[in-house]
Amino acid sequence: MTDWTLPSRRVPRQRDIINRRELTSQVAALVDEHGSKARQPIIAALRAALDSGRTELAERLLERPSAGHDCTAGYAFLIDQIVRVIHDYVTSHVYPVPNRTAAERLAILGVGGYGRAEMCPHSDVDIAFITPMKRAPWCEQVIEAMLYMLWDLGLKVGHSSRTVADTMRMAKEDLTIRTALLEGRLVWGDQPMYEELRQRFWQDVVKGSERQFLAQKLEERDARHKRMGDSRYVVEPNVKDGKGGLRDLQTLYWIGKYTHRVDSAAQLVDVGLLTQSEYRSFRRAEGWLLAVRCHMHVITDRAEDRLTFDLQRQVAERMNFADRPGKSAVERFMQFYFLQAKRVGSLTGVFLAHLEEESAKTKVRSGFFAGWSQKKRDLKGYVVEGGRIRAPGDDWFKSDPVRLIELFQLAESEGLEVHPETMRQANRDSKLITREVREDPRANALFLDLLGGRKDPETALRWMNEAGVFGRFVPDFGRVNAQMQFDMYHHYTVDEHTIRAIGLLSEIERGLLEKDHPRATREIHKVASRRALFVAVLLHDIAKGRGGDHSVLGAEVAHELCPRFGLDEKETELVAWLVLQHLLMSSTAQKRDLTDPKTIEDFVAQVQSLERLRNLAILTAVDIRAVGPGTWNSWKAQLIGELYDAAQERLRLGHMRHGRAERVAAKKEAAAEVLGEKAYLVEQVGALMSDAYWIAEPQDIIAKNLIQYEEARRIEDHLSIHCEVDEERGATLVSVIAPDHPGLFYRMAGGIHLAGANIIDARIHTAMNGYAVDNFLVQDLHAKPFREAAQIDRLKKGIRDALLGQGEMVPKLAARPLAHSRAKTFTVAPAVNFDNSASNHFTVIEVTARDRPALLNRLAHALYKANLIVQSAHITAYGEAAADTFYVTDLTGSKIKAPERLAEIEAALLEAASDRKQEQLERA
Repeated sequence: MTDWTLPSRRVPRQRDIINRRELTSQVAALVDEHGSKARQPIIAALRAALDSGRTELAERLLERPSAGHDCTAGYAFLIDQIVRVIHDYVTSHVYPVPNRTAAERLAILGVGGYGRAEMCPHSDVDIAFITPMKRAPWCEQVIEAMLYMLWDLGLKVGHSSRTVADTMRMAKEDLTIRTALLEGRLVWGDQPMYEELRQRFWQDVVKGSERQFLAQKLEERDARHKRMGDSRYVVEPNVKDGKGGLRDLQTLYWIGKYTHRVDSAAQLVDVGLLTQSEYRSFRRAEGWLLAVRCHMHVITDRAEDRLTFDLQRQVAERMNFADRPGKSAVERFMQFYFLQAKRVGSLTGVFLAHLEEESAKTKVRSGFFAGWSQKKRDLKGYVVEGGRIRAPGDDWFKSDPVRLIELFQLAESEGLEVHPETMRQANRDSKLITREVREDPRANALFLDLLGGRKDPETALRWMNEAGVFGRFVPDFGRVNAQMQFDMYHHYTVDEHTIRAIGLLSEIERGLLEKDHPRATREIHKVASRRALFVAVLLHDIAKGRGGDHSVLGAEVAHELCPRFGLDEKETELVAWLVLQHLLMSSTAQKRDLTDPKTIEDFVAQVQSLERLRNLAILTAVDIRAVGPGTWNSWKAQLIGELYDAAQERLRLGHMRHGRAERVAAKKEAAAEVLGEKAYLVEQVGALMSDAYWIAEPQDIIAKNLIQYEEARRIEDHLSIHCEVDEERGATLVSVIAPDHPGLFYRMAGGIHLAGANIIDARIHTAMNGYAVDNFLVQDLHAKPFREAAQIDRLKKGIRDALLGQGEMVPKLAARPLAHSRAKTFTVAPAVNFDNSASNHFTVIEVTARDRPALLNRLAHALYKANLIVQSAHITAYGEAAADTFYVTDLTGSKIKAPERLAEIEAALLEAASDRKQEQLERA
């Protein structure tokens, strides 16, 4: 256990933080002045000293914003002095004992983070009160009095009170207590008893349990990672408990200390678990992460450990990060954060592998395996043993730097792990990758083999990235290493997103995702060049953070890199096109009306060939899915599938299979088949519907609408609302049939949202007899269908109340919280775009704005006030941003083309989408 003087040794200008002698004298003077009533004045004096110390440390943090070790040691020192003064006051003035017995002894230990002398501004004060034997009344009185004074100061105290024997017994049984004691440090009190405790801890508790402690700590770490998202690249990381965070570094220290009895992280070098360079990395990462956590505590004035979007901006500013071309201050700060998290991950891997190796060497085999060891084998000069590939010597990469690529390619193709010592060598020697190595045909061929590996390229590429080899061999990839995108849509950094996408592509090719991606699984085996597809996935986001359109810049990078990788001219053109257009398919599918023939014509004009379509569809699927959990769902799969099938038909035949009249007739025939004995409704009711209805709606929904219309005519108020789960589309279908009247759409949109649903698609039709037939696809706040009877009833009631004008809708809508209330952290400037070429019959209006309650309702209301008829609406959410697309006409059924009319509509929509409008509604 570490020496009790540790915090003092590390803290400069201690008396500027707190002067214990002065404070002790002040306490004595207050006792003299107030006698038995001195407690409250003493608490006031202690609180003033505590506040003054905190202010001093907060100012020091601003002066040296990355000095995490100094700051945390300073807070530990401050608490030490407060605890010591309180102890001396209680034992000298409240419960004085002239001649203490052997039982009237007390040792005060700092444990956990406090014991390690790493305390952030609002960390808990973890104290263990140790007594020699069954507690004497005096000990209990002193402990109770001290605790009450600490609580009165507003400190969060985690405390225990045990005898030495009890402590040993409980430490053997409880991993948490054992870990806390491992960090135990004498703050004040009886030093001989502390020494006895320390000696017994190592002898009675630790000895012989090293392997068990290692296994339990790793199990504990894995469970924590799982809770925190199991990636160090989540965009709102937990600085303390997340993967790559402080707890991971502390776990290394705990394990090293427990197994090798070291007193400090520096001694991990002496026992061979870390090199001197790795220890410096350990300290740098730890110090910087501690500083970040201290800033978070100061900003929030509480023990906050999650680096949320709103905190990221403030911490970046406090730590003096500035904007750069193409990259904001907060993005630069978070990139640096993830580089530290990556460093922690690298240290963890090397450290644990060493321990595992040490454990294997000391493990005695028995029974059948006694005297047996796995044979080493040679693989192209590398040593393979125990499922690991290892470089045969220290100068292996120096003599041929291309081996830095070969290492990971062999690991992937042979299904091997890379030995930690070799990972260490690769990291050290990655600087040997020069222009000459990058342009070496053998190196590039090996890299392509790795990228398109048949077993598990994702894992091998992640190792390659951890070792620093990936970014050196492909410098453009190095530029996006650890780069986050400051929005709520992307869950991972750019490099992590890219490596995950490559892994998903490999899984699709191996048939592991056939259930979710049947079309991609089928089509991937038809692509002309699988390596071109893998390279396109690698490069699709390669130019993010450079300023400008990353798709255009990425295509330029592709033209430079593909020939270097060894791709021919045709493959290079395909990759460059895929990178340039990698958002085309998702954007068209989610923002355009796929039943409008013009949508398909325009899309096909861009794609031009079946080969491009096949590649683009697969790239689109892995790109969306690799954004984060839940971003790929059955609704997106349905949309992209519809677009793919329509475009494929157009490309194969050279034209649309049927003209308008033929398509309507075919749809009527299909609907009649679905209706069966009610097929008469196709002519009886269907005659009231326009051709646009028959073309726009799928036959299964048409069949439901016709049956519902027949029922609606029998209802007294002629208002029929039908809801059912549509599994294929991953949403709930809501069909509303009612007499049409102005403003119907915006009222329905409001009613649906008030019921807690999000509209993802809407088609609005008016029959020739004046009835509205409107179909919505809605999801809950987790992008799932409404299933429960109570949810469905709420949905129906919300729509009915809105249409019948019961209650004020707008204030209720404005008050509804979003699923992601932190969206206010982001600035999304509202934008309105008009497109009169995207459809032959409608003006297409796309509105982008910050997502918030009532947005769709307000936009629809603005369109209604502008005397526009909405034919369909397509709603897409990208985290904090929403993109709502409307297909509209004027009251005569014509497109809107007059510039002054378009300007008037744009102004109305911008006003409806503005944050100022939202604030007015919230105040109302």
